[in-house]
Amino acid sequence: MNGDGCGSTQLIDGDGEFNVEGLEQFIKGIRLADCGLSYAVVAIMGPQSSGKSTLLNHLFKTNFREMDTFRGRNQTTKGIWIAKGIGIEPCTIVMDLEGTDGRERGEDDTTFEKQSALFALAVSDIVLINMWCHDIGREQAANKPLLKTVFQVMMRLFSPRKTTLLFVIRDKTKTPMEYLEPVLREDIQKIWDSVSKPPAHKDTPLSEFFHVEVTALPSFEEKEEQFKEQVSQLRQRFFNSIAPGGLAGDRRGVIPASGFSFSAQQIWKVICENKDLDLPAHKVMVATVRCEEIANEKLSRLTCDENWLELNAAVQAGPVPGFGKKLSSILDFYLSEYDSEAFYFEEGVRTAKRQQLETSAVNYVHSAFQTLLGHFRSRSLDKFKNDLDRSVKAEKKGFTPSVRSCTEAVMLEFDTNLKDAVVKHANWDTKRVRDKLQRDIEAYALEVRSVRLAELKRSFEDRLKEALSEPVESILEAGSDNTWQSIRHLHKIETERAVSSFSDELSGFELDDTTRDAMILSLREVSRDIVHKKAREEASKVLIHMKERFSTVFSHDKDSMPRVWTGKENIRAITKEARTAALKLLSVLAAVRLEDKTDKIERILRSSLLDVGSSSMTRNIEGSTDPLASSTWDEISPKDTLITPVHCKAYWRQFNTETEYSVAQAITAQEAHKRNNSKLPPLWAVIVMFALGFNEIMATITFILRSPFYLLGFFVVFFLSYAVALQYNIAGYFHHGLFSGILTLSARFLPMVLNILQRVANQGQQQYQNNQQYPQPNLPPIGTAQSFRHRNESQRHTAASSVVLEPASSTSSVSSNSAIDDASPSSRDRTGEELTS
Repeated sequence: MNGDGCGSTQLIDGDGEFNVEGLEQFIKGIRLADCGLSYAVVAIMGPQSSGKSTLLNHLFKTNFREMDTFRGRNQTTKGIWIAKGIGIEPCTIVMDLEGTDGRERGEDDTTFEKQSALFALAVSDIVLINMWCHDIGREQAANKPLLKTVFQVMMRLFSPRKTTLLFVIRDKTKTPMEYLEPVLREDIQKIWDSVSKPPAHKDTPLSEFFHVEVTALPSFEEKEEQFKEQVSQLRQRFFNSIAPGGLAGDRRGVIPASGFSFSAQQIWKVICENKDLDLPAHKVMVATVRCEEIANEKLSRLTCDENWLELNAAVQAGPVPGFGKKLSSILDFYLSEYDSEAFYFEEGVRTAKRQQLETSAVNYVHSAFQTLLGHFRSRSLDKFKNDLDRSVKAEKKGFTPSVRSCTEAVMLEFDTNLKDAVVKHANWDTKRVRDKLQRDIEAYALEVRSVRLAELKRSFEDRLKEALSEPVESILEAGSDNTWQSIRHLHKIETERAVSSFSDELSGFELDDTTRDAMILSLREVSRDIVHKKAREEASKVLIHMKERFSTVFSHDKDSMPRVWTGKENIRAITKEARTAALKLLSVLAAVRLEDKTDKIERILRSSLLDVGSSSMTRNIEGSTDPLASSTWDEISPKDTLITPVHCKAYWRQFNTETEYSVAQAITAQEAHKRNNSKLPPLWAVIVMFALGFNEIMATITFILRSPFYLLGFFVVFFLSYAVALQYNIAGYFHHGLFSGILTLSARFLPMVLNILQRVANQGQQQYQNNQQYPQPNLPPIGTAQSFRHRNESQRHTAASSVVLEPASSTSSVSSNSAIDDASPSSRDRTGEELTS
């Protein structure tokens, strides 16, 4: 662009090549895009070397190249040049067209002439037609071909706008204008009438296409000062030329300034292709292209906007408060810029492209919005989980009310966040995300509910197991007549208590009746299964329980004291009682009886196993089969059967085999006890012995009676032997049998004798020491001596009694020695004196 500011640039060269780059630089240099519709385009046409460039330079202060008169008349302007009018408002673009009738192109080469004329009419608001004053009224004037060209090409413009034709009469003579102008207009009308027209415009007057103005200027060479003065006056008419009533009053087809470059390019392209130029369609096309360019430029700037990049980065990291307002503000900025730049283009096109820009921008930022919704959804879901867990742990209300309240709070917060994130330019559907959150909440609530229900059911199952297992086991081990009655009572109480509590807990879950009844029924089944399981466990140990029951009844009396087989017990009756108790336990564990129904299991077992003789005889007489030869019980379902009849018979057979030894042991112990407790031989043996030894007995008695010393010795030996037997518990050695007693006594006889001799010796030595220490006192009187003797005899008798009654162990000599050593010295002395005497 030149330093004077007009920016003179060749738009189209002489060969018809459009200077796109030069036009773009020219538009940027004069900042034409900022003008909107506030600009005008003025073009000048006329014969070659008619002073067109000179007129434009003086009229608009441009610097187009002028003809040098000293070098002759030749072509100065080639193609089409463009410049900006200096000092004129609004912005006025001036186009200097190549002159017509130039010898350089030849007589027949009028193609470029017509193309340039059509281009000027399509682009310009005002067309100056430069003509010589002496050509007015002449048939072969130089301006007639030019006017014919203008009118002909005008027909190629479809629905053209009304263009101002300003005829500038150059080198005006003395003939007044009031005479010149009518002749000129008449010539123009003749030319218009002579031009062929399409049928649609055959009768259309010239005024429908052109607004004709006429002005005249003196000769520049002869009257330069006057020329400049009148040009200056004409220049004033170009100020506010686009205002109503101005030179360029018709603005129907004007192209916004930002689209001038593209519009000019497309118009020239269509002209060169020799096509009819549809200006309204061209206007729409220019608006479409230009608005699209503006929209793309705004969208491109949006993608690089720092505020948007910061907002997008923040959204990727987490929720952004005020996201909707911030994003709406960014979008509003670029949409408002689009509106300001595309304001002067075709409204329909402008609006459509704005909608496209808005849609593209909204689609571009939609991913950030979706990310933000994802944050909202995940945060809301986490909040719901935490709130629900806290509410459930607090146990202030039921599970379903907790879910409902937590859901309402979370969805309210989510909806609030959605309102804050909504962008006013977009009509994004948030229902899917909201529904997804709702489904996630429901899924989590169902999952937690399932877990909670499972935990609740498990806890009540554990409570039932704790309440039933050990009591049922204890009752089954007792095996009494009312065992199953007690179990049924216990089962009913605990089950109803658990079901009642379980039902209260389930009320907080607001289950439907079908689900609730199913869960309660399941709990009842669990209760039955616990009893069944425990009964089966005990039934698997039935043989152990039977043996324990037999042992308890057989080995203990009614007072639960261990039974001693003294020979007075009826082992047969006791055995039958113990087996009856074991059989009772077997009948109890044979089947589960949770229903209050009677059965014949115990009677069948008793008749088949206990009353073997009578039952077998009866079956032989009646010819019936064995009732235990079956795998099922009558009136008992298979699932309630714990021990089949066949297995009961097998268990009983094994039980009898394993308890026969205990019965045999009892019989053996009873017989041994009878033998050990019989101290005298039987009466018949005594009679036989007396009869056979009568002579010897009588001879012995006669011998003793004849000799008193033998009688005295007999009594001494008897009492001494009796005292020793009591002292050492000799009779206890024979409690386990005669032979065992003899062996024990023979082994301990010598130690007992030595012990007695040692005690006698110790007693004598002690008495001697006492006599040495205390001198013998004077003898008392006879009476006193008799009383002393009496007391001494009493003491001896007491000492002897104490020796005889002293307890001694029957199992070891060490205990006997300890008993003797623990006696007092006086008792040992007295015992020694008695043994000595």
